[in-house]
Amino acid sequence: MTGATGFIGRALARALLREGHELVCAVRDPARLSLGSGAWRGLRVDLSTVPMSEWWKPHLAGIDAVINAVGIIREQPGQTFEALHDRAPCELFHACAQAGVRQVVQVSALGADAQATSRYHLSKKAADDVLRALPVAGTVVQPSLVYGSEGASAAMFNQMAAAPLLALPQRGGMAVQPVHATDVVAGVLALLRKPPAPGSTIAFVGPQPMPLRDYLRQLRRALGIAGPLPVLPLPTFLFMTGARVAARLPGSILDEETAGMLLRGNAAPAADFRRLLGRPPREVAQFIHAAEAPALRTQAVLGVWLPVLRVALALLWIWTAIVSLGLYPVAQSYELLARVGLTGGLAALALYGAAGLDLLLGVLTLAAPAAWRRWVWASQLLLIGGYTLLITLFLPEYWLHPYGPLSKNLPLLAAIGLLWALEPARPAHGGLR
Repeated sequence: MTGATGFIGRALARALLREGHELVCAVRDPARLSLGSGAWRGLRVDLSTVPMSEWWKPHLAGIDAVINAVGIIREQPGQTFEALHDRAPCELFHACAQAGVRQVVQVSALGADAQATSRYHLSKKAADDVLRALPVAGTVVQPSLVYGSEGASAAMFNQMAAAPLLALPQRGGMAVQPVHATDVVAGVLALLRKPPAPGSTIAFVGPQPMPLRDYLRQLRRALGIAGPLPVLPLPTFLFMTGARVAARLPGSILDEETAGMLLRGNAAPAADFRRLLGRPPREVAQFIHAAEAPALRTQAVLGVWLPVLRVALALLWIWTAIVSLGLYPVAQSYELLARVGLTGGLAALALYGAAGLDLLLGVLTLAAPAAWRRWVWASQLLLIGGYTLLITLFLPEYWLHPYGPLSKNLPLLAAIGLLWALEPARPAHGGLR
C-alpha cells in the first residue's frame, strides 16, 4: 500500500489491519507511520523520485493486492502531480502486472475523466488509464469530496459552515456529492473481498448530489452552530482572485486549480457504490457524531475568527500609533504625561517611542514569523498591563469613565492571552533520554 501516512491511506491501513491483513506500507518515512498493532511493516521509498518498475518487482513478491492511495491536493517543492499521481503509480502498476499481483486498487478522484482540465485531475486520469489497459485485475475508485474529522478539506468546509455568512459564485449552487471516509474505506474493503471486472471504475459518492450551500448548511446544523448560513452571490473572477491570494497562505488547500475544480462541481450516480456497500452511503446529516461535534465546532469557529481577531488587533495597535503621532492633540498628550511625571524630553520620548512601539506591534501582529509570535503576544500583554497599571496609579478616574478606556483592556488582555495560548510549542532540541 502506498500513501499510508495520508488521510485516506491511514484510515484504510488501520481498517485492513483490523481485518487481519498483513500490510506492507511503501512510504517516504516509515517513522511517520502510526498504525497501532497488527502485522505491518514499512518500506522506505520516495515516490517523487519515480522508482522504476524493476525496483518494485522484488518488493511485490508474495503480495496479493496493491492499493495506491497517494495523492496531493497542491504541488509543493519536490512534490509534483506528474510524479506522484502519474509516473510513479504507472511504474508501480506495470510492476504489478509483471509480478502477477492478483488485484490493484487505484484511489483516484471524481472528475478525473474526459472533461478534466485541472492538472490534479489530468494526472490522476493518466494513471487510471494506464491501469485500465494493463493485464491485471485493476479497479479505479473515484471518491467525491471525502469528509472525515482528520481531513484537511473537512476542516475547510467546517470553517465555511461556521462563518456568519458566505459569498460564493453561483451562490454556492455548484453540485457536490460528499462521501464519508468510513464509506470510502468500506468500499475498498468490499473490493478486496469481491473484485469486480478488470478495468472497472466506481464513483465513491454520497446518496445524492446537492448544492454546495446545502452541504455547508447541513454541516452547520451537525456542528451545532445556531442560525442560518446566508450565501451571497460572488462574481467568479473575484472568487478566483481570492483563490490566488489564498494560495500564498501557509497550509492553505485553496488555489486557482482547487477553486476551478469546486466550480466545476463534483457529482455522479451512486448506484454502483450502493451495490458495492450493500447499503446506502451515509447522509451528510450523519457525518458528524454527536460526541465529536463540540470539539469540531470549537475548531471550526476558531478557524474562522482567529484571523479576524489578529487583523482587528493589528488595526488597533496601528490606529493607536497614528492617533498618538498627531491625530490627537499633542499638547493634550503632553498634559496627560505630565500627570504621570513625564515632562520635557522624557515626555517627547515617551509619546513618540510608545507610538513607534505600537506601530511595530501592529505590523508584527500581521507579519511576524511563527517563531516570533509568542514573544509578540507576550510583549503586548506586558505593554497593556504596564499602561493599565500606570493609569490606575496616576489617572484612576479613567476607571470611572463612561466609555471605559481602561476597563476595555480586560477583554483585550484575554483575547491576546488566547492567541498566545493557541501558539503551538516549538519543537524541542535535545532533552531527556
